[in-house]
Amino acid sequence: MAEKKLNTVRINAGEWRSRLLKFPDAQGLRPTPERVRQTVFNWLGQDLTGQTCLDLFAGTGVMGFEALSRNAKSVVIVEKTAAVYKAILDNKTMLKADAAQVLNMDALVFLDKNQQLFDVVFLDPPYHQGWLDKVLLQLPKHLSKQGVVYVEAEYALTDSDVWQVFKQSKAGNVFYHLIKLRHDTN
Repeated sequence: MAEKKLNTVRINAGEWRSRLLKFPDAQGLRPTPERVRQTVFNWLGQDLTGQTCLDLFAGTGVMGFEALSRNAKSVVIVEKTAAVYKAILDNKTMLKADAAQVLNMDALVFLDKNQQLFDVVFLDPPYHQGWLDKVLLQLPKHLSKQGVVYVEAEYALTDSDVWQVFKQSKAGNVFYHLIKLRHDTN
């Protein structure tokens, strides 16, 4: 039987610019397209020096590695699927990404057990499974005061009592956003 070909995604900028991350085929795995990543990091200001990041539902882990490549202080990368998690570990080793902590666990379990505050959260949960609503309920206690959340979804987000959408766009069937906590409510 022929060996399965690995897929690749390229890091856009920073220390690891043009490095390729390898990842396996996995159900529901949708790497964030390069032009979307470029837009998101433009929104974030390109240089993430000193920022603490969380890549939840990491998939390829490219958002977390992209943040580290742009000087983020640290990134926690959470991925539940074992084969995909292993590929992230392999990419961490290849990049010598010592500031990445890679965890093989469920996103909601991580949020329940972890108390760390993050400046930037990358959130791209599986579509059509109700993950987004569940995760957005738990995320406020994990954000630093000026923290932001990048969200990819199959629909456009709107402001809520808790969250404010301050950047958004669409690429194909993917809606992507930067949201932050509303500080006008107590």
